[in-house]
Amino acid sequence: YVARKDLINNQLIVVQGTDHPALHQTIMTLSEIHWINPADKQLLDGKTLECRCKTRYRQNDQACFIEASEHGFKVTFESPQRAVTPGQYAVFYLDDTCLGGGVIEHAE
Repeated sequence: YVARKDLINNQLIVVQGTDHPALHQTIMTLSEIHWINPADKQLLDGKTLECRCKTRYRQNDQACFIEASEHGFKVTFESPQRAVTPGQYAVFYLDDTCLGGGVIEHAE
């Protein structure tokens, strides 16, 4: 499985097995979040928002924390997530309400 791409050094990092530690990330960054209800953006308002997130279709909601950063938004998961992939979308929920989502820029 592809664990990551190192574009600067033109390397593709590949690991064996679906549970290899390199396939699990706890932090991702998004440059922007599209808020379904623009007023929900105020939920952050200089603090950390505790909510739930999906990074894959049909994935169970995962507990996370969103905070604004100098480069957009930093999302920290309560537990490591498998295959958080730059270029894919992350969607955020608060209870039964979809807050919005954005493109994953980076995962670590």
